[in-house]
Amino acid sequence: MKSFNYRLNTLIITILISCAVTAQNPKDISRKSADAIALGSMEMITTLKIMDAKGNTRSRTLNMASKKFGDVTKMMMKFTDPADVKGTSILIFDYEDRPDEMWIYMPALKKTRRVVSNEKGKNFMGSEFTNADMSKPNIDDFDYKIISSENINGKACHVIEATPVSTEAAQSNGFSKKVSYIDKDNFLCYKIEYYDLKNKLLKTQIIGDYRPVEGGNYFYYEMEMKNEQNGRKSVLKTDKFKAQSQMSEAQFSSSNLDK
Repeated sequence: MKSFNYRLNTLIITILISCAVTAQNPKDISRKSADAIALGSMEMITTLKIMDAKGNTRSRTLNMASKKFGDVTKMMMKFTDPADVKGTSILIFDYEDRPDEMWIYMPALKKTRRVVSNEKGKNFMGSEFTNADMSKPNIDDFDYKIISSENINGKACHVIEATPVSTEAAQSNGFSKKVSYIDKDNFLCYKIEYYDLKNKLLKTQIIGDYRPVEGGNYFYYEMEMKNEQNGRKSVLKTDKFKAQSQMSEAQFSSSNLDK
């Protein structure tokens, strides 16, 4: 009987540990974090501030809209100010199960071109954000592990390391790994550290001013990216936000970027 009870207790403990590990699966946590701020339809006006190491600042204003059609979320961005970037437009097709697609229209060239995969890690409009930062990350591009737990602004967070599954994925995203600090309760991400291809800390991203929106999700009204190697910093701040877009699917077209 003692032997049976011992085996039974061991089995119960094993099951409980297995369930705990499943509940703490770092890939699932990362997916929930991405889904926590997923919005199928929105329109907003955003200010992009670009600061050099001396604190000199340039500001750019852009209108953004996104809407979900089937398994793809389509996003349109149009710069409205200042004059040197006015009319620059970007279109992103963010797919659920395959790499996203991106197009950019440059008024000076009067030409729309497609952004290829090896350009996704390049700077977005001269800022410290990258083209890849403008769309939802592909969860399957990375391997994940929980490396610790920390408090961020009084919130208990999982600290999750994500490494690209291939050299191609690393080069496309422009980093060798990223470390995310994700709230254990609501899965909101407050900070991400990016390491360059030589495994040195490259950038620190701070995400804040989360506000609830329709459907139980959240949206961040401010996001900062600091380059730890050159001292430059960029900030995206939402000035106006509407949780529904009136744009039709036809308007989310590369042929519409110059309009």
